[in-house]
Amino acid sequence: MPESMDLIWNLLIGVAAGWIAGQIMKGSSYGLVGDLILGLIGSVLGRFLLGLLGIWAGYGLISSLVVSTLGAVALVWAVRKLKKV
Repeated sequence: MPESMDLIWNLLIGVAAGWIAGQIMKGSSYGLVGDLILGLIGSVLGRFLLGLLGIWAGYGLISSLVVSTLGAVALVWAVRKLKKV
């Protein structure tokens, strides 16, 4: 049961991060569903990038949301740059 709760919390945090990233990165939006999907992927990306840099983000709701939002913003920025090319 705890693993399923972790999955649900990670999904909710990723969705929230996608929404926040959509608010931060004004401009051409990918729509609500697109922003949420980018948030989920960005959540994983943020954790991966901080791990590569050797930065420990900590545990808890706030730190997870911050890391996920940073990853989602980075992903939205990268997708926009690739879309222009």
